[in-house]
Amino acid sequence: MSNQTHSISRFPLVRKFWKPAVATGAGGTSLIIWFEEIIAFAAEFISVIVISLMAGLIYLYKTYIFKSAMPRSDDLKKK
Repeated sequence: MSNQTHSISRFPLVRKFWKPAVATGAGGTSLIIWFEEIIAFAAEFISVIVISLMAGLIYLYKTYIFKSAMPRSDDLKKK
């Protein structure tokens, strides 16, 4: 049996940010705005990471596909 007297929140983020959100504004409204800002920041951060990964994949694709288009020394000597 557990002797815990406090309830455990399923969302640790809620437990972490509810006090500053309530202190800065009108309670629930400011809490929603805080979470909206956190989600917007996460979306921007994830998009920067995805764009970087896509740029790396495009660079690798370009390197491996067009490497065969570069002239070799044998091709230059045949003239």
